[in-house]
Amino acid sequence: MGKTQPIKSINDIPMWESIERERLELMVCSQCDTFRYPPAPICAKCLSMEAEWKAVSGRGKIVSWVVFHRKYFDDFPPPYNATTVRLEEGPLIVTNLVGTEPEGSWIGREVELEYVDHDGRKQHAARIVD
Repeated sequence: MGKTQPIKSINDIPMWESIERERLELMVCSQCDTFRYPPAPICAKCLSMEAEWKAVSGRGKIVSWVVFHRKYFDDFPPPYNATTVRLEEGPLIVTNLVGTEPEGSWIGREVELEYVDHDGRKQHAARIVD
């Protein structure tokens, strides 16, 4: 196995570029203001093809998490976590929790995104703030 790299498409290149700048930007429908995440050419709510990119706050709450104890990728040695965060703006993103892991359930914990270097590229990660 090699290093894990994101698979970039024409719809999400601006998002990956924003992560490199340490500022997460997501696609938003220009007609109804619905976030399109993952990025898509057509709005699922109003079917508009018009969209723009907006920065999100990076603040949210954990809605789900799991700790993997099996090795799936060479550059993510176990144990590591996958954490689903609902951003203040509404979209759900999957990231990793960094810093001190809380005891017990992580559900509902407030987090802020930060940006970490991972094998020569930036990725977002969540840190508990409450």
